[in-house]
Amino acid sequence: MNRAKDWLEQARANLGHAERSLAFGDYAWACFAAQQAAEAALKALHLHLGQVVWGHSLLDLLGALPAAASVPNSLLDVARVLDKYYIPTRYPDAHPAGPAARHYTAGEAEAAVRLAVEVVHFCAARMES
Repeated sequence: MNRAKDWLEQARANLGHAERSLAFGDYAWACFAAQQAAEAALKALHLHLGQVVWGHSLLDLLGALPAAASVPNSLLDVARVLDKYYIPTRYPDAHPAGPAARHYTAGEAEAAVRLAVEVVHFCAARMES
């Protein structure tokens, strides 16, 4: 049984969580949820293509896609930004002092959500074709 559609649905749910966290002012969590949305979408695409992948690096997940997926270079830059939100958004010891939540801004969270939307749309479009 191929669970690609389940992964894409989870990606969309994670994206909704990121948007709600942004609206609530929980910017660190919005950034993390945006990264998670992109990760789930990429894993959905891999499953759709008959591939199983492990890991959390969006850059690596994009790099593991077949050439036929036609990953634009701009999406690699998106991955580089979102990858930075996987660990430090959740752990206080990833920062010089204070809780992780103190270190993220509305602008960063807005950008993270926007970038995650790009990844989710890219994956969904490749799954439809």
